[in-house]
Amino acid sequence: MMLIDHMENEDSITFRGRRFIAKCIFNVLRIGPIPNHIAFIMDGNRRFAKKRNMAEGVGHEVGFQTLKSMIVFCLELGVKCVTAYAFSIDNFRRKPEEVQKLMDLMMEKMKHLTERESFVHQKQVRIHIAGNLELLNPPLRDAAKRLMEVTAGYSKAVLTICIAYTSSNEIVHAVRESCEEKRNSIEDQTKDVSLDLVDIEKHMYMAIVPDPEIVIRTSGENRLSNFLLWQSCSSQLVSTAALWPEIGFWHLVCAVLDFQRNHIYLGKKKKQI
Repeated sequence: MMLIDHMENEDSITFRGRRFIAKCIFNVLRIGPIPNHIAFIMDGNRRFAKKRNMAEGVGHEVGFQTLKSMIVFCLELGVKCVTAYAFSIDNFRRKPEEVQKLMDLMMEKMKHLTERESFVHQKQVRIHIAGNLELLNPPLRDAAKRLMEVTAGYSKAVLTICIAYTSSNEIVHAVRESCEEKRNSIEDQTKDVSLDLVDIEKHMYMAIVPDPEIVIRTSGENRLSNFLLWQSCSSQLVSTAALWPEIGFWHLVCAVLDFQRNHIYLGKKKKQI
């Protein structure tokens, strides 16, 4: 059941009924602990389009609408941070025409999100683009920076979109930045020049948000695929057989219920690290 996506296609009474049910369920869930950060590995857009004999690229368009729905659900539930794995550095190995279509789609969506009438402005969601932006073409890189600039003042929630991202690249980047910072201060003999976790973590692409409590992957895969390896050591991992465009309200509810059942155990594990 995807309440937001089908709003215009549903009978208004039916929609209001489903909306009311969703709010009631969220009110019940809020009695227990609510995750502060949920991350999504959005897998299965191409398979979704192929399964329905859709044109190439349509699956990613539907997937963007699904992401909007999941963000709204998370906001209504009280989740403050949402992260979406949109494009891996490894995805650059795909066919050039497919990569270009994805870059064009991301450019289109970033321009749309920058506009004042987009949902990120209505919901006051700060957008953070995480990844090696130097791998993007200049127009897309500029669009990403512009989107981050125009939403920088929002504090209701943070949506992190991982583009040109892998966790191994993030770690290497953070170590290099940390070493450079230490090298610049090496003349000051009063400063400690050794590296520690704090030095590295503050240079991570994901440094502006806390570690995710839940990582959800669609399409039945059970791999992290080089996503948030540093940050997910204490996260609850959820795999669903639904393809990304098929994920909806009940998948989120089940993931949060499972998190609440394991909350004490996960908290103890996190303290041990």
